[in-house]
Amino acid sequence: MRIASTQYHATMGSALQTASVAVEKLMQQMASGQRLLLPSDEPVTSVRLARLAREEAGLDQYRSNISALKSRLQQNETYLDGMTQDMMQARELMVWAADGGNSSEDVNAMAGSLQSLRDSLFYSANSRDHEGRYLFSGTAVTTPTITYDATAALGARYSFTGNSGIQKVVVGNGVTQEANVVLPEMATLLNQLDQASAVLQVPGADVNTPAVHAVVAAGLDGLDAALNSVGSRIASLGGTQNILETMETNHANVSLSNKQALITLGQLDYGDAAVKLNAYTSALEATQKAYGKVSALSLFNVL
Repeated sequence: MRIASTQYHATMGSALQTASVAVEKLMQQMASGQRLLLPSDEPVTSVRLARLAREEAGLDQYRSNISALKSRLQQNETYLDGMTQDMMQARELMVWAADGGNSSEDVNAMAGSLQSLRDSLFYSANSRDHEGRYLFSGTAVTTPTITYDATAALGARYSFTGNSGIQKVVVGNGVTQEANVVLPEMATLLNQLDQASAVLQVPGADVNTPAVHAVVAAGLDGLDAALNSVGSRIASLGGTQNILETMETNHANVSLSNKQALITLGQLDYGDAAVKLNAYTSALEATQKAYGKVSALSLFNVL
């Protein structure tokens, strides 16, 4: 059977081109470290890889949200703890002031310390983050939590100007956590402390008089209520941070599993690839040499 030269050249050209494409693809795989260069290489595996990559991106976002939320909750807890210390000092002063054995001079001195603690609580309630957003104003982050009006009547100079909105952060698939603390009760406490310091600083103030004693007693009750409220919030923040720690660990474990699956499904086996590359290269070189020798032959070589 005779083979036409054109048919022979076309067949050898096609074979060489196929082998060259296979070598080029293998070299691209080795350069990228990926077994699949195109979705069409293995459609089912490519879909699985895409899903894993999408899930991994979601986990990265959840973990980033958790990290930022933990930092914010720790910041809130620090401020609340400082406010608790101020309220404890104010309570000690109020208990001391309620003792009817104090002189008016002692009571007047307590009023000055009480005013300092009142101001400290006011500034702490209006704490802001590094971006200038108020921490305890609910969702009204550009509005001060507590506003002071010097022209208002005593006992009504402090007012809560934030809102009770809750900021929520997504920390998992369908899972959210509260990111803020709201302190509407601080306005009431500040007004009570303002009234107490005002009556205690009056020259000749006598705690044994019913009117003064009632103001001091109201201040003590307000401090106890605020301490309980802030204490429960601090406890809640601690519980939330524990939950976030657990969720972060779970996300990390799932992420590790996904990364292992991505490696198993998509990473190239360099040992196997090297063997195939060597085989393809040897076959290509042999084919090229044979093609060159056969192409140089003519009928005169066999006459």
